[in-house]
Parts: sequence; structure tokens; C-alpha cells
Amino acid sequence: MAYIGASLAIVEPGFVEIHLPYRDDLTQQHEVVHGGVVSMIVDSACGFAALSLFPADASVLTTEYKINLLAPARAGKAISRAWVVKSGRTLTICSGQAYVASGAGEQLIAVALETVIQL
Repeated sequence: MAYIGASLAIVEPGFVEIHLPYRDDLTQQHEVVHGGVVSMIVDSACGFAALSLFPADASVLTTEYKINLLAPARAGKAISRAWVVKSGRTLTICSGQAYVASGAGEQLIAVALETVIQL
């Protein structure tokens, strides 16, 4: 996440929020943040949310996710929030959302459902 300038803003048991400042080098040809970058911060937030409920020596991998990109991520800080829906012995289901924050408030730009495995 450091490569794209994203950072963990909130970490609570079963919940994580990631912030990503807008950068021109993360945009595609229509001058909006690339969907792959939005997907990355949602995937990361889901993984960290799951990891927050596991033992300290655990690690996680994404096994599956579906994301719906609802609106373009224009200039403004991107925010991803994710929470654990159900934590199992090895598989955990998380839900995530991404927003763009500006002076007008937050606009929902993506929703996701993800499964992660505890290693």
C-alpha cells in the first residue's frame, strides 16, 4: 500500500479504514483513479479487517472477491472501509466499500464482498 500512498487510518477488531490521497499517477485515460487501485484498497481493507480477529502470528490471503464499481473516483481522498461479516475457523467473509471524500461529503464509489483464508 505504501507504493500508492495508502495508509491505515482506523484499525479496530473486525473493522479497518484505509485512506488514499488522490494522485495523478494513479489515474487512467479519463483522469479518474483506476478501478484496479480502488479494488486494491478495498481488498486490503478486507484483509486487514479479517486479520484483526486472528492470532498475532496469523496471516491471510484473499481467496475470492467481487467488486462493483459504482462511480468514478475523481479528485478527492479515497476511503475504503471494511468489516467482517462472519469469521470462521479458516475462512472469513468481509464486506467493503470505497468512497471519495470532498468538500461536498462522501460519495460511494464501490462495494465488495470478499472471502479470505487464515494461514
